[in-house]
Amino acid sequence: MHYYIGLDNGGTNIKAAIYTQDGNQIALAQKSTQVISTQSGMVEIDMNETKAVNLFLLRKVLEQSRINPSEISGIAICGHGKGLYLVSNDGTPCSNGILSGDTRAQGIVDRWNSNGVAEKIYRKTYQKIMAPQAVCLLTWLKENNPNELKDLKWIFECKDYVRYTLTGVAKAELTDYSGANLVNLNTRNYDRELLDDFGLAEFMDKLPPLVSSTDFCGGITAEVSKATGLKEGTPVFGGMFDIDACAIAVHVADTEHICMIAGTWSMNEFLSKEPIGNHKIAMNSIFCDPKYYLEEESSPTAAVNLEWWVKKIMPEFYSQCKQEGKNPYQEIDKQVSSIPDGEFYPFFFPFIMASNANPYAKSCFIGMSYYQERKHLLKSIFEGVVFSHRYHLEKLLSGKKTSTPSIRLAGGAANSKPWVQMFADITQIPIETVNVVETGTLGCAMCVGVATGDYKDYESVTDKMSKISGIVMPNPSKKKFYDERFGVYKKLLDALDPIWTSISR
Repeated sequence: MHYYIGLDNGGTNIKAAIYTQDGNQIALAQKSTQVISTQSGMVEIDMNETKAVNLFLLRKVLEQSRINPSEISGIAICGHGKGLYLVSNDGTPCSNGILSGDTRAQGIVDRWNSNGVAEKIYRKTYQKIMAPQAVCLLTWLKENNPNELKDLKWIFECKDYVRYTLTGVAKAELTDYSGANLVNLNTRNYDRELLDDFGLAEFMDKLPPLVSSTDFCGGITAEVSKATGLKEGTPVFGGMFDIDACAIAVHVADTEHICMIAGTWSMNEFLSKEPIGNHKIAMNSIFCDPKYYLEEESSPTAAVNLEWWVKKIMPEFYSQCKQEGKNPYQEIDKQVSSIPDGEFYPFFFPFIMASNANPYAKSCFIGMSYYQERKHLLKSIFEGVVFSHRYHLEKLLSGKKTSTPSIRLAGGAANSKPWVQMFADITQIPIETVNVVETGTLGCAMCVGVATGDYKDYESVTDKMSKISGIVMPNPSKKKFYDERFGVYKKLLDALDPIWTSISR
């Protein structure tokens, strides 16, 4: 029997899991990490903690599974995209890691958008520039804190740093780096002129050699073997950007189906045989199956808004449910479902972390009335999150050349029946959910399956290891209602657009 290990490094939570060859999860462990935020816009993490938590979880899942370490065929890692993890000449972190929710460099994005840099680099990267991308954060450090760059050896994305701590080998896997404005998508390689356009040419030799998701990137070191119980030399493969892992985990390995992940981020993506230009889509990157490009629209505007509301605004409700042995989110489903059709509830902008409309926009409810109760606001949150996905979806569909038989949905929202139905009704596209606990770790395990030769390609591994559990059809009678509300939602965004900068200031 062959076993695969997947590691998923999110912004605030790290997960490890072990899978069999046919996709059965036999062990899972996860642990939260501490976010460091010393001032507005800065979202960081202790890189030493990241390393320690990954080692801890590897040991925990190995012990939990009770399998012989020699039966582990390999390990692959995914991690949050964007952000920045810098390593010095002695192999230690230069500073804290920077997470994908960081917005300190928004002023640099504004500058590049206005002075022509954004338009010039788009011809090579087919991406809009985003504040948490490595190019922006490197520029910010260069201009504001150059001491952190004095002893710089390697520029890593999240999962590439984690892989480095396991193997001691510095590699840059293409899915992540092609999504960070660091790679010319026409040549699929680094480009000195591209870096020069950003004013970052001096960092060219700090970028590790590029590899693909299934390339061998070193074995587990003796130190890591001792800390985790893994066999020294256990293969570690390139791994991938977490949005790639989620796509293949929900059985998106062709150009037709759309993948949506409603978790911390609103992820909306499909595969294409060539990058889509003309600024129709926010980000093109190279997919883990290199014959495709991944077309993505995303923002941190999804189910995290409900988690914030429940834990920060309704803590007594959350605690009471736990004391009574109830699932608080199932109780919320009941409350939302109890609202009669046609009863008005407010509009909600799901911008607790950031916005997909204006970089300075904040969250708010609009249209609250005296008769409304907490359940109305909860329904508003459900709808606001789906509207954010639809906002991205409309941009995606403008560049998509194939039919869309279904959206394959994962993330926290996929566990809620009324929320899934709302996704179907608002998009008017059938929604398929997948029987998987953790999409990121499963996608990594599937990568190992292809890398070791147990599966010939990503199509065959998705057919075997990704299990679609059901389909929810849209209700045509709800189309007019949601179209009208979405029209008002967009009008409210437009009306508030001139105000956000003043509020931020």
